[in-house]
Amino acid sequence: MKRVLIVGAGAQGGPCASILARDEDVSEIVLGDIDLGLAKKVKEKIKSDKITAIRLDAGNIHDIEQAAGGADAVINLTLTAYDMNIMEAALRSGAHYVDTSFGEPSLLDIKARDNILAQIIEGRPISFNDEYKDAGLTAVLGCGFSPGSTNVTARYLCDKLEQVEKIRIFLGKKSFKPPGDVVSPWTTTWSPFRTLWGYAVEPTIFEDGRYKKNPVFACPEEYTFPDPVGTILLTYHQHQEPITLPHFIGKGIKHCDFKYPVDSIAGAFVKMGFASPDAIDVKGINVVPRDVLLRLVRPPANLFLDEDKKSAKQLNMISLYVVEVKGTQAGEEVLYKASSPSTFYRTVEEKIDVFNRFGTTIIGVALPAIVGAKMCINGDSDKGVISAECLDPNLFFKMLTEMGAPVNLHEEQIREASFS
Repeated sequence: MKRVLIVGAGAQGGPCASILARDEDVSEIVLGDIDLGLAKKVKEKIKSDKITAIRLDAGNIHDIEQAAGGADAVINLTLTAYDMNIMEAALRSGAHYVDTSFGEPSLLDIKARDNILAQIIEGRPISFNDEYKDAGLTAVLGCGFSPGSTNVTARYLCDKLEQVEKIRIFLGKKSFKPPGDVVSPWTTTWSPFRTLWGYAVEPTIFEDGRYKKNPVFACPEEYTFPDPVGTILLTYHQHQEPITLPHFIGKGIKHCDFKYPVDSIAGAFVKMGFASPDAIDVKGINVVPRDVLLRLVRPPANLFLDEDKKSAKQLNMISLYVVEVKGTQAGEEVLYKASSPSTFYRTVEEKIDVFNRFGTTIIGVALPAIVGAKMCINGDSDKGVISAECLDPNLFFKMLTEMGAPVNLHEEQIREASFS
């Protein structure tokens, strides 16, 4: 792995560059962003001669192709609106492609425009799949934390079963941040636009063997996570896993869903119409509510730029994911449960170790994307357009561990016994 193009220098692009700069397999990193100043700030923080910061317009396929020239892999960490452009440019330049999120980029219906999620739901051919296969290349979709590590974990459990009936994915988190102001502003750890969009879109799940749309914040459930997270209120949330897992894993899956913690602030914004892309009249001026809200949200890129050794010693939050897979094995019904921290650390000591190794603790999304890129380059992935669950889970977890982020997967097996 010699040359990597990172598209996007924001909340995840900065950590990705920091990790790659410390990787002996990488000799050159091109960090491109529409905001050249931001890309330069990231380079200055990392202080690595491997990094070249450039201005890159992800809306211009020719510019991306030029930047990707000679790259072994392109890692897309910008808005999903540019996914197809970047996929096409990577293909033209002969590079493998990895992203961490994909699908309809802006409208409040994932099938509003032609995109890969809509293609899977409707059983149509996936864009660029044949072209990537013919070129001997791989495009890995959704290879971050979630989607990404969650998908690989689901595949790991599904591989233990002859037939799979149900897959359920749960995300939870607990804050340890000392109380500050009585009221705090709404903040996100990655694209505020994409975060708000995820709450506002009617979530699609796989039920009774077909895809079904649900109301926002549907099916509330109090789910108990392993310590220290505990019991949290979750609801259905629009995500890629319930769409891609039944498609790529198969094995007779009848149900697949995804539940996420309720964000009361984001929920209030959605219910009030602040997620709407449609303009409203305000004293004779057309205003898009979503534009107003997003203009006021703190840029998440600052999370990486402001991070230092002092902040690394503070354990502000722990997030966990749990994957449940139910199916049959040797004629018996079996339920497998696996959980792991999405942050790759649970304690202050582990968090400090992560910072010392990677120069950042924000590795939950970027590191899996890098592992996905390495697997493509090493020839350890299928060719064509695939999702993260198509990667070999044992090799994926082994590579994460070898890179310095040990995977601590807590696994349970529950069998149903019948005495009739």
